[in-house]
Amino acid sequence: MSEQEHWGIVGGGILGMTLAHDLAKQGKKVTLFEADKQLGGLASAWQLGDIVWDKHYHVTLLSDTELRSLLRELGLEREMNWVETRTGLYTDGKLYSISNALEFLRYFPLNLIGKIRFALTIIYGSKIKSPKKLEQISVVDWLTKWSGKYTVKKIWLPLLRSKLGGNYKKASAAFIWAIIARLYAARRTGLKKEMFGYLPGGYGRMLDRYAQILAEEQVKIEIDHLATEVRQTSRGIEVEFSNGQQAVCDRLVLTTPAAIASKLCPELTEIEKKKLNDIQYQGIICASLLLKQPLANFYVTNITDDWVPFTGVIEMSTLVDPRQFGGHTLVYLPKYVTPEDPTFELSDAELKVQFWTALRRMYPHLQDDDLLSFQVSRVRRVLAISTLNYSQNLPSMSTSIPGLHIINSAHICNGTLNVNETIQLAKQGVEHLLSSQSKKTNFDSQCLQENSAL
Repeated sequence: MSEQEHWGIVGGGILGMTLAHDLAKQGKKVTLFEADKQLGGLASAWQLGDIVWDKHYHVTLLSDTELRSLLRELGLEREMNWVETRTGLYTDGKLYSISNALEFLRYFPLNLIGKIRFALTIIYGSKIKSPKKLEQISVVDWLTKWSGKYTVKKIWLPLLRSKLGGNYKKASAAFIWAIIARLYAARRTGLKKEMFGYLPGGYGRMLDRYAQILAEEQVKIEIDHLATEVRQTSRGIEVEFSNGQQAVCDRLVLTTPAAIASKLCPELTEIEKKKLNDIQYQGIICASLLLKQPLANFYVTNITDDWVPFTGVIEMSTLVDPRQFGGHTLVYLPKYVTPEDPTFELSDAELKVQFWTALRRMYPHLQDDDLLSFQVSRVRRVLAISTLNYSQNLPSMSTSIPGLHIINSAHICNGTLNVNETIQLAKQGVEHLLSSQSKKTNFDSQCLQENSAL
């Protein structure tokens, strides 16, 4: 492989940036194309009132070794702040603290047997090292077996619907295993307790530093470049962009969601297109609120009441020093939906009425003048759903078109889609790209398993 080969990467999120970074460290000539006007993708920041912070909620765990390694490389890891947080549960119109075992036993809305079975389900799930067998059973069937029908109906189903909507019926048990595995990652690595961390300035600060490093590595960054078509030509892989520009690369990596990659590449085989289009995603509508006063001092509040229009409450100011927000409270209200959900068509004003009305009902001490800012982020494809036999049905990272590769978050098999996993996927992807036997590699060796990081 010639050192002078030109590598192109479509998608300037954390995945694309890390692919570019690691390829550049190998001496490759790399151009990074991003459709937006800034890098970062789901990790990017925006202006919210008088502050600048992340569009979506993120948290770093002590066990996130890949992310912490990158922060160290960027010279930022020593500035991380680590905090213990509390967890809430809103059920039957009441708010409970379930931040420790005693509170769980006292307040969790189940009888003693139900609480024991619920806890044992989580403990048992944390002991499973590989999710392969779990891909063969539905998440509802597995949870019913271990927690019982009432607990599934009262607790698990509302939580599954909050994350997957109606698609919870299609998810395998590997989905819930991935969540449990991440929560227990610290304990598996020998830590006595898990701490949540944040970088002062948020992910936007990390992204700014990352972009500087890429520039120093001679990575060419092209923002405002929305890819519209990818074709093989005699000169190499040609990419057309909506701004009328074109680029030709010897090798091209698409990091876009699977269905978009299929649409961009008309020359893929029908089998490849089908595999890409069969991947099912959940989207997110995430409202960011800047408030004058705090809510209830829980970092995450899980919601089981179905009248609430959002699927959780993340009070970021319980983790991040409120001085980062001008002394105010930053709250995220996520709503996970299918890419076709009609809620995507609602205006910010319509969502504001729905979300703010519900939030005031949940927290009666709030007043209308407490709301300083309300903004909404909409992303139609965020999380690839871990359906039955998921890892067996995914397409390879390499395509039938020589030099064209597709590496995206769907390759994080049975994960929870966080920044640590994304960085790990990028590193695994670069190993695949640089391998002289990459064309012979089947998908099983390319599918990033959550447990490989534990």
